[in-house]
Amino acid sequence: MTLQWEIKAFEALTVFELYDILKLRSEIFVVEQNCVYLDLDDKDKVALHLMGVYDGKIVAHSRLFQPGISFDFASIGRVTVDANYRDRKWGHDLMRESIAGIAKHFGGSQITIGAQLYLKKFYESHGFVQTSEMYLEDDIPHIEMQKQ
Repeated sequence: MTLQWEIKAFEALTVFELYDILKLRSEIFVVEQNCVYLDLDDKDKVALHLMGVYDGKIVAHSRLFQPGISFDFASIGRVTVDANYRDRKWGHDLMRESIAGIAKHFGGSQITIGAQLYLKKFYESHGFVQTSEMYLEDDIPHIEMQKQ
């Protein structure tokens, strides 16, 4: 079975979808990565939310931003796949859908991301190239990457 994909603006999310998205992000970015940080950064309100649903559960999510919100170009952020489903390689599907969502909703193809350094090869496999030196964000090594 494959994931069902849906993109919604913040105000179109149901309270249940929003809860499931925030729970998934908290499980990964706070608990799994042992990083205390404020996930609620007000950017959810201006993002498009890409959700991958499997068997009625949101198991993949990313935020899509128009140019000028996070970077000068369009951006993808908070890329998450439930740990229980990572063996299915759905992170690659999530990135393909995210890139397609940027093109469909914001036009153009230039995308900038702030990537965790350990995922550099993953993002390179989707056409991104490193454009910055390593920097720390919430004590986790990151790099900026861009896709033309």
